[in-house]
Amino acid sequence: LSDWRHALGLICYGEVTVDAGAVPCAWVMMPVLGGAGSVCEIWRSASVPNGGRLDGLSYRQDGSMLFGCLTRDDSTAGSGSSLREAARDLYAGVFAAADALGFPHLVRCWNYFSGINLEIEGIERYRQFNIGRQEGFRAGGRALDANLPAACALGTHGGPLVVAFLAAREAPIQVENPRQISAYDYPPEYGPRSPTFARASLLPCADGEILLVSGTASIVGHRTLHVGDAGAQTAETLANLHAVIAAANRASHVGGYALRDLALKVYLRNAHDLAAVRAQIEAAPDAPPEVVFLQADIC
Repeated sequence: LSDWRHALGLICYGEVTVDAGAVPCAWVMMPVLGGAGSVCEIWRSASVPNGGRLDGLSYRQDGSMLFGCLTRDDSTAGSGSSLREAARDLYAGVFAAADALGFPHLVRCWNYFSGINLEIEGIERYRQFNIGRQEGFRAGGRALDANLPAACALGTHGGPLVVAFLAAREAPIQVENPRQISAYDYPPEYGPRSPTFARASLLPCADGEILLVSGTASIVGHRTLHVGDAGAQTAETLANLHAVIAAANRASHVGGYALRDLALKVYLRNAHDLAAVRAQIEAAPDAPPEVVFLQADIC
């Protein structure tokens, strides 16, 4: 863009150089698949936002919505507690800053960090992140099973822990998927602390609603299905997306959402699965027109 006045914030993937001035930007070391070398996800406002920095948080807000991003260094080679501590401190900082700015309700969070599958001291780093995130929610005085944001957590190809988020003055409507156990109710076999997020968020706003869907995978109940078959996993993931969209329509004051309305980011562990995954998505009768494919490590 040549004019960044209406930009709330950016999340940039791949090898990209952007001069967005004072607009907060989360840089994510994650290869873009399918041709494009980089992708910038730009969140815009109808008005002209203002922003700045607060305790390490880079932010912009337009009176109704706040976009922010923070980073914390953590060592994949150090003790298992490093990521836990980074996530705890970062989320405690997010809540403190959001409260101070008057946007206390997280609506959507994007969490990116390297070595997500590494086991340190016997615990996967993703599980260490979940412990720290939950401790950050507690430190911020937030509930662990209500008013939760939609969220995702993916493994990058290097770099620090990056958290970008949208927050609002009013609480969003939390949406769960009837085909899945809510993430915050996962059994202990998935780690000492459950993931702290909702399957989707509906945010009422002046001109309608915004639907934000969490990271969605080939899981029914709490079990991963179709191990080793990327095409079947994609079909199951699409079924979950349809289910959570239907649940959002039931909770919505506006309704009428469909898969074709979403802008999808699709994360693949293995780049060679791109053709099989893309074929499943394109075969859907309500396939979305805007799909970005990224290579990421996945918990």
